[in-house]
Amino acid sequence: MKVVLYWFRNDLRIADNPAFVKANLIADRVLPVFIHQAPDVKSAYGFERVGVHRQHFLRQSLDNLQAQLQALDSDLWEYEGEPENVLLQLVNAIGAEAVYCEQIEAPEEIEQCSRIRQQGIALEEFWQSSMIDPDVLPFDLQKMPDIFTQFRQAVEREKLRFAQPISAPTSLAPMPVILQGQYLPQRANSISQATSIYCRGGEDAAQAHLKQYLERRLPDTYKQTRNQLIGLDYSSKFSPWLALGCISARDIAAQLAEYEERHGANEGAYWLWFELLWRDYFRFIHFKYGRRLYRSQGLGEAEVKPFEPAHFRRWSCGETGIGLVDAGMRELSRSGFLSNRMRQIVASYWIYELHGDWRAGAAWFESQLIDYDVYSNQGNWLYIAGRGTDPRGGRPFNIAKQTRDHDPDGKYQELWL
Repeated sequence: MKVVLYWFRNDLRIADNPAFVKANLIADRVLPVFIHQAPDVKSAYGFERVGVHRQHFLRQSLDNLQAQLQALDSDLWEYEGEPENVLLQLVNAIGAEAVYCEQIEAPEEIEQCSRIRQQGIALEEFWQSSMIDPDVLPFDLQKMPDIFTQFRQAVEREKLRFAQPISAPTSLAPMPVILQGQYLPQRANSISQATSIYCRGGEDAAQAHLKQYLERRLPDTYKQTRNQLIGLDYSSKFSPWLALGCISARDIAAQLAEYEERHGANEGAYWLWFELLWRDYFRFIHFKYGRRLYRSQGLGEAEVKPFEPAHFRRWSCGETGIGLVDAGMRELSRSGFLSNRMRQIVASYWIYELHGDWRAGAAWFESQLIDYDVYSNQGNWLYIAGRGTDPRGGRPFNIAKQTRDHDPDGKYQELWL
């Protein structure tokens, strides 16, 4: 009898989850598991790595995943601690031959997998978080173009759109029986519930949101509205569910393609695909540069300024005295979300006006954002700081101009201040 443990990471879904489907096809019994990091884990700057909004959205997503698994006569087992320790105890307890999981190509996650293998565990990783399958790209990832425009042009020349998503399974392998006398680690306590002002976690909520977004023909106006600051519909709001893998980029792209077949292609629908391609680019560039993207100087040579706690407190609390910046930072703290435009504005202010360490800003976003994604977060902060692959260097924003362009009547500032 073949027993496999499936470790859910940032793929909290049943539909279009090839690794989970494969585990259930090749094994007689499968134990689905999620591992929480310890709640007292802090960033290098002293604040919690997973803030309350991220915790709540994760809790909702895990509850929904568990309900879906239970509907298929399986379940989700949650634990807390270092993955290599939890998985070793579980593998021994259930007699698992292997652990299957999603591949995450970021330094901390790579190191996790290395430590797991050092325990003698057979770990099988599967790449499944991008819209386009890297195997069909017209270049090796180690030699991919540094510049996004060149990357996009190469993809479009080959007429690559997305990998076809797979359907959700209609049945799952039963769970294993715990072996007699084996120690089973204690399951994690539940995180308290809360509701985001923008969205609720989970695959069901993700699919419902995408359905209504398409039914209301919102792709048609996306390009015109995407830089607005207030409301739910100015942008797609796909990112929270994408970040935890409650829905896949392939699934969104496929449904968007069906939408274009029904209603005709337009600039807004293309721009949604374009943004998903940016997401892929930030993922693929990790294969090329890896840990270099996480150095203080990034891909450049200039060192960062010393970290100033007082400046950081003013910025993170929204107390800089600059209305637009403060409104953005308070929206982030209160809601766990921030528009792409405002992310660029507040990041620019932290780096160029307060001369802050870009890594501290990235860490604060990691803590606060419900749509935190290690690839996109790192990529965007490097882009603004001029420490990534952009040959034009940093991207300082003129805050006065941004205020005139995007909040001329002060309504956004009034809302959050």
